[in-house]
Amino acid sequence: MSRRTPSKIALSLYGLLFFVFLYAPIVLIVIYSFNANPVNMMIWDGFTFDWYRAIFGQSTKISESSLYVESTSQLYAAVRTSLMAALIASTISTIFGTCIAIAVYRFRFRLRGLYRALMYMPMMMPDIVLGISLLIFFVSAGISLSTVTIIIGHCTFLVSYVFIVVSARLADMDNTLEEASADLGASGWETFRRVTLPLILPGVVGGWLLAFIISMDDLVITYFIAGVDSTTLPVFIYGMLRRGIKPEVNAIATMMLLFSIVIASGGLYLRSGRKLRK
Repeated sequence: MSRRTPSKIALSLYGLLFFVFLYAPIVLIVIYSFNANPVNMMIWDGFTFDWYRAIFGQSTKISESSLYVESTSQLYAAVRTSLMAALIASTISTIFGTCIAIAVYRFRFRLRGLYRALMYMPMMMPDIVLGISLLIFFVSAGISLSTVTIIIGHCTFLVSYVFIVVSARLADMDNTLEEASADLGASGWETFRRVTLPLILPGVVGGWLLAFIISMDDLVITYFIAGVDSTTLPVFIYGMLRRGIKPEVNAIATMMLLFSIVIASGGLYLRSGRKLRK
C-alpha cells in the first residue's frame, strides 16, 4: 500500500479546490433559481418552482410586479432566433470546416502553413474586435442587421472550431484504407463516401455539436450584429441583467445549462456507440 506523501496530498487538494472554483458558481446559479425571494437573490426565502412556471407562462404565486420577463412571447422569440441561427450556422460551418480540413490534410500547396494559421485566427481574435469588424462590414456593405447577419457572423468563427476538430480526426485516420479502396477500383467520390466520411464522422458530429453550443451561447459578437427584431437568448438575458440578477434569470441560465449538458451527452453517446459497433 503506497504512502500518501505531502506532495500527493497537496496535489489532490489543489485539484479539489480547482474544481470547486470552477463549478461552485454554476451550482449556486442552479440553487438560487429555486429561491422564492423576488427581491434579493442572495437571501434564501424558501423553495419554489414559480420562476420556472413564469418562464413557461403558467400561473404562479408570485405577484406580477415581481416578474422580470416582460412577456413570454419575447422570451420564446429569442429562443427561436437562437435555435434557428445556431442550427443553420453550425451546419454551414460544419460543411465548410470539414471540406477545408480535408483539403489542407490531403493536398500539399504553397503557403499551406500560413493558410492553416489563418484558420486559427478567428478563435484567437478577441470577440469584441470581431464583433466590431463584422458590424463595420455589414454597415459598409449596406446589409441590414437581422438573423442573416447573425448566421454569417457566427460562421466566420465557427468554421475554425470545426476545422480543428475534423483535422484532429484526420490525423488519426489510417490512409491505407483509402489506398486499398482506390486499388479496388473505387472512384474518389466512392472512396470518400464509403471510407473517408465514416472514419471522420465522429469528428464531424463533434464539430457540429461544438459549433452549435458555441453559437447558442455567444453574446459579445451577436450583440453587435443582431438587429432589433432578431434578439437571441443570450442578448435577451443580458438585457434582463441590467435590472439586477434575479431568480428568474437564474432559472433561464439553469435551463440553458441543462440543454448544453443534454447536447454534449448526446455527442458522447453517439461516439461511444460508434466505437462499440466497431
